[in-house]
Amino acid sequence: MKLSIQELIEQLQDKVLKYTQGTDSTIHPYDITELLLELREEDEKVYLEELAKFPQELKALVMIELPRHCHEEIVEYFTPNELADLTNTLDTDDAAELIRNIEEVDEDIAQEVLQSLPHKDRQNLEALISYGDYEAGSYMQTELFSAFIDEQVGDSIRRLKSLKAKKELDSVYQVYVITRENRFVGSIPLEDLILLGPNVHYGELVKEGVNSISVNATDDIHDVVEIASNYDMGVIPVVDSGFKLLGRITSDDIYDIIEERATGQLYNLAGVNEDAEQEESLFHIGKYRAYWLGINLITAIAASVVIGLFDETLQSLVALAVLMPIVASMGGNAGTQTLTVTVRQMALGDISSEDAKETILKEVYLALMNGFMFAVVIGFIAWIWFSMPLLGVVIAASMIINIITAGFFGSLIPLLLQKADIDPAVGSSVLLTTVTDIVGFFSFLGLATIILL
Repeated sequence: MKLSIQELIEQLQDKVLKYTQGTDSTIHPYDITELLLELREEDEKVYLEELAKFPQELKALVMIELPRHCHEEIVEYFTPNELADLTNTLDTDDAAELIRNIEEVDEDIAQEVLQSLPHKDRQNLEALISYGDYEAGSYMQTELFSAFIDEQVGDSIRRLKSLKAKKELDSVYQVYVITRENRFVGSIPLEDLILLGPNVHYGELVKEGVNSISVNATDDIHDVVEIASNYDMGVIPVVDSGFKLLGRITSDDIYDIIEERATGQLYNLAGVNEDAEQEESLFHIGKYRAYWLGINLITAIAASVVIGLFDETLQSLVALAVLMPIVASMGGNAGTQTLTVTVRQMALGDISSEDAKETILKEVYLALMNGFMFAVVIGFIAWIWFSMPLLGVVIAASMIINIITAGFFGSLIPLLLQKADIDPAVGSSVLLTTVTDIVGFFSFLGLATIILL
């Protein structure tokens, strides 16, 4: 049952109170955001008024969780000074994200917000937002717990207690060992320090071996995610070209990137745009969808032209028109299977351009196996259905040709797009559908013309 505005407000205020008082640890800013968005659907003014009542830190965390189409009204409702105060309550990676969200709406206001921040914080954030959208540095959090290689464990733990007491640091899982020149040496799980005496120097631990895996601030974020996955790392240290420690990328960002990437691939394979789908304007959403539908229309006309070449064959044998969609549909589905698997494995780094030959051969073999199996099935069905043995041979042969074509091009197209520096997920499905339709119709009707007429 749909809740009234008053009921939504009461639920929202109750969750906010429990979150701020810490009486319910299961409540997350995401839960509050979801309830807030329900309120927004009912009354945008009330939604903004309720958001403004939140405590500063929670308000900032909720703003990060809000979808992109809400950013414009946030920028309009709150002053640059208020936004600057909110930014100050966040960790640097979230603060940088909030500034980028504001920048997408109005660059001038984003600059005003930055100018309202203390000098050191402003420099920090300007450094983070200067990185490219897909560079590791743009996802980096500069707050971390580090210890000098010549420092004693006891001294570093006392310093950690002080930082935690001042709420300058949270989510600490690793201690990053550095030299006095800030060069990264390695990371040690915080739990390992419990087993050590306070007088042990980090240099002694380094000699026993530490995790020295790190990423450069200019590395592609998708490569970073791959490293995190391969080495089971929830948090990854970030260094510059001189191996000086700059910050860390935390698990929440890694999970967000994985989800965004998977969602983006799903949208691209379907011919829709992730950013466009988050728009509230039906015109903007429809415009991008119409672009790919227009391309699909052109390719469909191309397939129809092929059918038109065999109009006399179709008029002579109506059974061909009945069976024709089966050939195209089987080829299209087989191609989609191959395409989806290939694109996903490429995204995960399991397939590279060097593996192209093996990938294509594997998919062709699979297509050949399935092609023969389903060719026999549809051949018998066509024979019994229309009492024409040769019609069964025609559709069986066409099925084999089209499914093999689907396997070949389903793996080849994304590999070629990757080589051309084009996202393999974008446009692959439209190109593949064109190929399977044209080859399917041409082989089926062409063989029918040669064998049956």
